[in-house]
Amino acid sequence: MPGSIAIDTNRYADLARRLPDAVQRVSEADRLCIPFTVLAELRAGFRGGVRRTQNEADLSNLLAQPPVTVVYANEQTVELWSEFHNFLRKQGKVIPHNDLWIASLCVQYAFRLYTRDKHFDLLPQVMRA
Repeated sequence: MPGSIAIDTNRYADLARRLPDAVQRVSEADRLCIPFTVLAELRAGFRGGVRRTQNEADLSNLLAQPPVTVVYANEQTVELWSEFHNFLRKQGKVIPHNDLWIASLCVQYAFRLYTRDKHFDLLPQVMRA
């Protein structure tokens, strides 16, 4: 499905392992967006791993490709984050804060989210890739 997709950390791992579904989905996207929280999670994971240098190099190579963009939060993102947080709190549901940032960026910029996490289903505003 063409268009802009945002990739979650677990799907980046699938892409790094060159799983066919992940490679195909990402290659079909017109634009690949990496939320800042995904970038932070990846780099934190690399720091604790034995393949840090190779993982950083692979990530740098991906980030250097023209259709790849890191997206950061702004005031509108903050508003969406707080709206989603309160929506879930009223339902007695919780998802990780980093994933709320991802959801907020996806809704703000109309990105389709490529993830394996089911808790994003609690936010019907988030389109899935």
